[in-house]
Amino acid sequence: MFKTLRDALKIKDIRKGLLFTFFMLIVVRLGSQLPVPGVSSDVFEQLFSGVGDAMNFFDAVTGGSFEQMSVFALNITPYITASIIMQLLTIAIPKLEELQRDGEDGRKKINKITRYVTVGLSLLESGAMAIGFSRGGYLEDSGALSIILLIAVLTGGSAVLMWIGEQITEHGVGNGISIVLVINIISRIPSDLATLYEQFMSGKTIPKQVLAGAVIAAIIIAVVVLVVVLQCAERKIPVQYSQKLQGRRQVGGNNTYIPLKVNTGGVIPVIFAQSIMQTPVIIATLLGKQSGTGIGYDILYSLSQSRWFDPENWKYSVGAVVYILLIIAFAFFYTTISFNPLEIADNLKKRGGFVPGIRPGKPTSDYLTSVLNHIVLIGAIGLAFVSILPIVFNGLFNADVSFGGTSIIIIVGVIVETLKQIESQMLVRNYKGFLSE
Repeated sequence: MFKTLRDALKIKDIRKGLLFTFFMLIVVRLGSQLPVPGVSSDVFEQLFSGVGDAMNFFDAVTGGSFEQMSVFALNITPYITASIIMQLLTIAIPKLEELQRDGEDGRKKINKITRYVTVGLSLLESGAMAIGFSRGGYLEDSGALSIILLIAVLTGGSAVLMWIGEQITEHGVGNGISIVLVINIISRIPSDLATLYEQFMSGKTIPKQVLAGAVIAAIIIAVVVLVVVLQCAERKIPVQYSQKLQGRRQVGGNNTYIPLKVNTGGVIPVIFAQSIMQTPVIIATLLGKQSGTGIGYDILYSLSQSRWFDPENWKYSVGAVVYILLIIAFAFFYTTISFNPLEIADNLKKRGGFVPGIRPGKPTSDYLTSVLNHIVLIGAIGLAFVSILPIVFNGLFNADVSFGGTSIIIIVGVIVETLKQIESQMLVRNYKGFLSE
C-alpha cells in the first residue's frame, strides 16, 4: 500500500491532484469553523443539543458546521438534494431525458441546471432558517438587515462548497462533492470515539476497558467489511456479439458482460428513509413539542432513532421496522429510475448483442428485470442491516455518536471510487493500482 502510494506520488499529475485536493479540504474545514456574523454559536449548540439523535446524521454530513452555525452551515446538502431532484425530473421531463442521452454536452447542461437549483434551495433553506431564528430570538439583532445578511452568508457558503467540490473533480482526484462530504463525516469521528471512551471505558478496570474496546472495534470492523462487500458486489450478465462480414473480414463475435451492482442505489435509499423519519422529530423538537403523552407522541417517539431498541420501551422499536421497509422500498424506487432494462435490451439488439439463452428484445428486458429485482432485494436487505446495526448498538448500550452505518457506507463508497480513479490513472502509466494489492 505505502509502496503504491509512493509510486503514485512520483506521477506529477496525480501528485498535483492530491495536493490540490488536500488544500481545498483545508479551506472546507476552516470555513466550517468560521461563525456567521451576528450569530452566537453557543446559543445554537444549546438549541440543537436538545434535538438528540435526530440531528446526528445531519451533524455528521455537515462536519458540525450546522451546529456551530458557521458560514458552511448548509454545507453541500442543498447540492445533494438538487442532484436527487434532477435525477427524478429526468424521468418525468422528456427534455431532460434527451439531455441525459446527449453524452458530455448533455451532462454539462444538466450540471448547470443543478447549480441553479442548488442556489434556489439554499435561498429557501437559509431564508426559512433566518426568519425562524429571528422569531425565536436566537439572533443578536432581529432586524431585516441581519436576516438578509444571514441568508446571503449561508447561501454563499453553500455555493462556495459546491464550487470547491467541482474544482476537486476537475483539478484534483475526482469525486469532489463526495470527498467534501467524506471529510465532514471524518472530522466528527475523533469526538465520537472520545464519547465512546467516556461512556464505556473511562474509570473502569483495564480488563473491562480492553473488552469494551475490543467489542467496539469488532463492531466497526464488521460494519466496514460488510459495506465493502456490499459496495463491490455485482452480478455479471454475459453478453455475446454476433459476427458480421465486412468486406472479406469477420468482425464482432466478442464476449463481454453487463455489470449489475448489488447495491445499485448506494446510500440514497438510506438518506431518503432518514429524511422521512427524522424530519417530524426535528420540527417537533424545535417547536418545543418533543415530549408528552398520547398517541401522537407515541408515533413521534417511534420515529426517533434515539428511542429504538431501548430495553425499557421496546414498543417504540416498531419505528425501526418502518425504517427498514422504507430503505428497501426506496432501493427499488431509485433502481427503477436509474436503470432501464428495456433501453439496455434495445441497445444490445441494435448492436447485435444478446444474452446467451435469451432472445433479444423484450425477453432480454424481462430477464434483466428479473435478475435486477433479485439482487436489489439482496442489496437492500444488506443496506438496511448495515444501517440498523449501529442504531441497535446505540439503543442497547446508550451510545451517543454521530457516525453510523450510513456514514460508513458513504466513507467506504467514496474511498473505493476514488481509489479506482487513481488506479486507472496509474494503469495508464504502467503502475499497479491500489485495489490490486
